[in-house]
Amino acid sequence: MDCIDPILSFAKEIYALAERVKANKKRCHRVSVRVKALEELVRSIQKSEAVRTSVEVGNALKELSITLESAQKLIKKYASANMLERILNSNTHGDEFSSVNERLNDAFQILSGAQQVEHGNLLYRVFELTSREKEDECDGKEDDKELQKLLLEYKKDQERQFEYVKVNVEKIVEILNKPKVTSVDIRMIKPDELKYGYPKTPFMTTSTSEVYKGEYRGFTVAIKRYTDPVNTSPREVRSIFNKEVDTMKRFESPNILRMFGICVRDENGPNPEFLIVMEYCEKGSLRQLLGSGCKLSWTKKARMCLDAAQGLYRLHQTEEKSNVHGCINSCKFLVAEGYRVKLGGFELSKTETSLKKQTKDKDVRSLCYSSPQMLNDVNHVYSKECEMYSFGIVLWEVATREKPFEGYSDKQIYQKVCHEKYQQPLPDDCPEPLGQLINACRDYDSFQRPSAGVLVDKLRSVVAQMEEKKETQL
Repeated sequence: MDCIDPILSFAKEIYALAERVKANKKRCHRVSVRVKALEELVRSIQKSEAVRTSVEVGNALKELSITLESAQKLIKKYASANMLERILNSNTHGDEFSSVNERLNDAFQILSGAQQVEHGNLLYRVFELTSREKEDECDGKEDDKELQKLLLEYKKDQERQFEYVKVNVEKIVEILNKPKVTSVDIRMIKPDELKYGYPKTPFMTTSTSEVYKGEYRGFTVAIKRYTDPVNTSPREVRSIFNKEVDTMKRFESPNILRMFGICVRDENGPNPEFLIVMEYCEKGSLRQLLGSGCKLSWTKKARMCLDAAQGLYRLHQTEEKSNVHGCINSCKFLVAEGYRVKLGGFELSKTETSLKKQTKDKDVRSLCYSSPQMLNDVNHVYSKECEMYSFGIVLWEVATREKPFEGYSDKQIYQKVCHEKYQQPLPDDCPEPLGQLINACRDYDSFQRPSAGVLVDKLRSVVAQMEEKKETQL
């Protein structure tokens, strides 16, 4: 297979780079160990003609080659002489390793199944879920401590000359010292565990709820209070919530909006109040941010695209292979501090439905996000490929900051997309590799659109290239 030689070549480069990294040593070494396990599988597949000619294995190997290329670029960042400047500018602090490890695990599951690798052997232990999660958590803690030391030393050397270095280092050290939101269990929350700002003024109001800014266990949170809940007993709500918790744990990711749980006030009274507590994103929705006057460089836009893609990938690659969001648009993505983009709009949906009265307002899917297949056939089954088209429109919004097909009627959108196979143009100064990915997501032919996993790998490489280019121009 043509992709086996590149896989082995990227693996060799990863091993060499992992020995030279100056930050995130544990995380980089862990990736190296997992790549080594995959290399053994690939070499055994190379010797087996029956397995090698499998279409599924061929596709998995092609994707693995793309994943390893992006992993090589990621580790290279931490092996470069100016890696501290890159960390200060990228504001990622190691979260990018999460999706790399998920992609490596996906490849292992397919390739090990094809090779009939038995559970419990040495290769399987490298990717065993429980040990993987513990290893990644321990690696992250040790790397963050070491990175904090490196940054503080760098700050002392540089702060006399550059004030911005001092400010950025202090911000990152503060973030490194904060607990991760995923370290807190999703659970029933007691009313006295929540703190509100004063006066209690909602920052968002809907026909069924008010949303307040508050604090929970040291985290800034958004607290949604239902103003006119349906007549559901607290016991029923608890039962529905408990069934959803396990599902939500599968979606834990830095790029998916974190749900902390629900809270019931005056539970034994005649009119109990129901609250849903979630992560607070200070910059609002992606659509709100793009419509604001804030400055966004192409590098920052590319990082935001990568964040959003990682959220979609985490949703798409859960064990329920048909899992889709169902309503992707720029309002469903939220933007936190540091311009970190997170996918929202689907968490604890059954719990929320049990609390929310049905209104006449329906969540109508805008045609500008609908794929040609959905526009052409009302009975077309909504799929990941359809969702990728919608996501491509969101990426186009990030690139242009405009609203898609603004001023077009539904009939005109149908004519443009379905008959003319029209794609709204990207800005002339859009970096070509980024533009190619955005156009691929919006391809008329659903077969040509990338999967969320491949898109994440490609975007990670694009971001690394743009960061490197930016450094050489300074």
